[in-house]
Amino acid sequence: MAAPIEPTITQQRPSSTSARLSLAPRGSAPGRLDGAWWPRSRDLLREIPALTDVLDARWGRITRVTVNPAHWPVIPRKVPVTGHTVHVGWFADEQDPHTLILLSYTVGRLDLLVIPPETEPSAAARLMAAAAAPGNSRTASGLLADEAMSHDATDARNLEEEWETEGGAASAAGSASGLSSARRGR
Repeated sequence: MAAPIEPTITQQRPSSTSARLSLAPRGSAPGRLDGAWWPRSRDLLREIPALTDVLDARWGRITRVTVNPAHWPVIPRKVPVTGHTVHVGWFADEQDPHTLILLSYTVGRLDLLVIPPETEPSAAARLMAAAAAPGNSRTASGLLADEAMSHDATDARNLEEEWETEGGAASAAGSASGLSSARRGR
């Protein structure tokens, strides 16, 4: 006689790694953003606990989080974190798609730039510094757009330099003069 096998249900524990976070210094000139957060994934159940572990100790208990659903595939209503539960909401039109808003009894409101998880470390470092700069005036989407334009310009310069080192304009000019000489000789 065979014994029935019941599936084992395991609760996946949120990531224990610390949050990648940069905040404006306390007492600094207020800016449009209070800092930046670079999550490791787009899974709020895994990412919010690490974020609140850092912020609860520094800013006071985080009670609510809001996101724009554009970049989060699943938005849970509640996320269990160390010692309490964080309520999660979303605003599609009212909230910048790249901003996370946190509410705390102590601090009030914190607005963080959310750096996409797939961002290269050097770009993420620049974005974190810009978002945490005292008195910053750029929106989250504005900072990401500036970084993308800067990255595109760097790529274009690199391609041009590569073209030049491979013979580039000189090679193209030589080919063109060779063609025109050949045509004249006809």
